[in-house]
Amino acid sequence: MQVLVTGGAGFIGGNFIHESLKAHPEDTLICVDKLTYAGNMETLMSVMEHKNFHFEKADIADANVIRPIFNKYRPDFVINFAAESHVDRSIDHPGVFLETNIIGTQVLLDASREYEVSRYHQVSTDEVYGDLPLDRPDLFFTEETLLHTSSPYSASKAGADLLCLAYARTYKMPITISRCSNNYGPYHFPEKLIPLMIINAMTDKFLPVYGKGENIRDWLYVIDHCRAIDLIVRNGVSGEVYNIGGHNERRNIDVVKAILRQIGKPESLIRYVTDRPGHDLRYAIDPAKISKQLGWLPETNFEDGLAKTIRWYQDNRVWWKNVLNGKYSEYYHKIYENR
Repeated sequence: MQVLVTGGAGFIGGNFIHESLKAHPEDTLICVDKLTYAGNMETLMSVMEHKNFHFEKADIADANVIRPIFNKYRPDFVINFAAESHVDRSIDHPGVFLETNIIGTQVLLDASREYEVSRYHQVSTDEVYGDLPLDRPDLFFTEETLLHTSSPYSASKAGADLLCLAYARTYKMPITISRCSNNYGPYHFPEKLIPLMIINAMTDKFLPVYGKGENIRDWLYVIDHCRAIDLIVRNGVSGEVYNIGGHNERRNIDVVKAILRQIGKPESLIRYVTDRPGHDLRYAIDPAKISKQLGWLPETNFEDGLAKTIRWYQDNRVWWKNVLNGKYSEYYHKIYENR
C-alpha cells in the first residue's frame, strides 16, 4: 500500500509513522508536513533513510502543491493528522486554524476524490463534543453525542468532520473519522500539559496549572491511539465515526502531582494561574463501538504510560532542548540543503 500521512512530523503523526513502518514493512509511507513550529524533522530522524519512507514539505491548504504529490505517489490510503491543535493559540489567532483545519481538509478531500484513494481517514478530537459536567461521572461522549464546540480550535475540527461526512454522502467517498481523547507519549510538543510539566519538573521550573486544576481529561497513550487508527483505516466501515478513548480519566492537578512524584520533585513547584477562557470541564469517551466492531481496547494504563513517557523525556533531552531553543528546524535544512 501507498500510505500518505499528513502532519507526520508532529506528535501523533510521527508516532504513527514509526509504528506503521514496523507493523507494515511492505507499505510505502509518504509524509507530508508543512513544518510549522510543532513539526519536528528530528522526530523522523531514525526513518529518513528507510527505503519505504518519503518526505514532502508542503502545506495541505495549498492545492497547487498537494495535487502534484498525489499524482507522484498515487496513494491508496490518506490519513490526515495535520492540524493546528493548541486551544490557547486558537483563541489568539483563529484564522490560522480555519485555514489549516478546514481548507486543508477540503484540499485533501478533493485530491483524494480525484485520485480515487481507497480510504481517506480524518483524525479528529473529542473536543468537538464540548464538555461534560464534573458531577456526572456516568456521562460519556459517544459517536451520537451532538457537536457542541467551545473554542476556535474545536470549531475548526468539527467543521472539518462535517465536511468529511458531506463528501462521503455526496461523492460516495470511502471516508472514516476518529475522535480521540487527550494523547500523551514520546515526541509530544512541550506546550501541552504532560510534556510541559515533565520538562518543567526536570528543570526545577514552576508548573503552571489553570484555575484549581480540577478539569478532567481522559488520557490515551499515543501508541494505543496509532494502533486504533490503523485498524480503522484497514477494517473500519466507510462513512463511520469511531471514538477512541483511554479509560484513564484524571484531574489535571492529579496528573501534575503524579509527574512530580515520579520525578521526585516537590509539589511546591506547582503554581496556579488564571484559567483559560471557555475551559472545558471534563472529557470522557466511550470507545464501545470500536471495541465491538474492530476488537480494539487500550493496552496501556495511565501509570505505566506516564512512566514510559517520563523516561523518554529523560532519555531524549537533546530532542526537547532543540524544540525549546528553536534548533529543531535546523535538521530539515541540514538534511535537504544539498538535495
